[in-house]
Amino acid sequence: MQLDSAQLTALASILRLGSFDAAAAALGVTPSAISQRVKALEDRVGTTLVLRGQPCTGTPTGQRLAKHAEDVALLEAQALGVSGNTSPRRLRLAVPADVLATWLIPALAQIPDMLFDLVLDDQDTSADWLRRGEVSAAVTGQARAAPGCDVLALVALRYHATASPAYVERWFADGVTAETLARAPMLTFNQKDQLQGRWLMQKTGQRLTPPSHHLPSSHGFVAAAREGLGWGMNPAPLVTEDMEMGRLVSLDEALPLDVPLYWQVARIMAPALAPLTAAIRAAAREALVHGAR
Repeated sequence: MQLDSAQLTALASILRLGSFDAAAAALGVTPSAISQRVKALEDRVGTTLVLRGQPCTGTPTGQRLAKHAEDVALLEAQALGVSGNTSPRRLRLAVPADVLATWLIPALAQIPDMLFDLVLDDQDTSADWLRRGEVSAAVTGQARAAPGCDVLALVALRYHATASPAYVERWFADGVTAETLARAPMLTFNQKDQLQGRWLMQKTGQRLTPPSHHLPSSHGFVAAAREGLGWGMNPAPLVTEDMEMGRLVSLDEALPLDVPLYWQVARIMAPALAPLTAAIRAAAREALVHGAR
């Protein structure tokens, strides 16, 4: 099916900017023209693409078509050798929050001619965005390549089970055992977060279900542990200084949790994203050197 590039650009602009008016202003046309282009595209593909609201959002098909339009623009720019004086191209990635909070930003900063649209998801499920065709690449904990993707091993991000000294004194005065861990409040990023459960299984050999706070913030996770709200699995790069200064202590220094990470990229996009791939691999190696203690 041949799709009109102007219609695809209108769709991508609406979903990126959140409204028909903003898309019209960005493209230098009237809101009516934008509406007509989207209506024509919806008629062409036979389904609704935009959910009108504040902001406008895309249906699953709309999201995939918008990403397709942005990927095509990036590939065309690479094929024509276009850079410098043109507008930066946009790339949508799925990444875990802890990767964003530790080593990803220096990699992105190495690619000044690209605009990034980051989707945050757990390392165990970030590759699902690739399978649905909603992102062009992902940092993931899954070694098996998504269909149509290449996969490269990065490094393992090391986690420590940490808590404040006062918290340890209160909850683990009798030792860090299955019995005390079952009672002590822990921190969980969200319902997808399995890191605490994996560490508990390694530590005790049991599937424990302690009371849990939900805190969907990497830096908030560290702050909550430091303030004694609970214990949690924190990335080594974020807690090394706190551990050295005694603000946080490990529940078991001999039992860190290493989470292997992988870079998965849509095969058709791999040549255009080669500079980003190189920057991702270099930043990940640097994080391993300075973070896995």
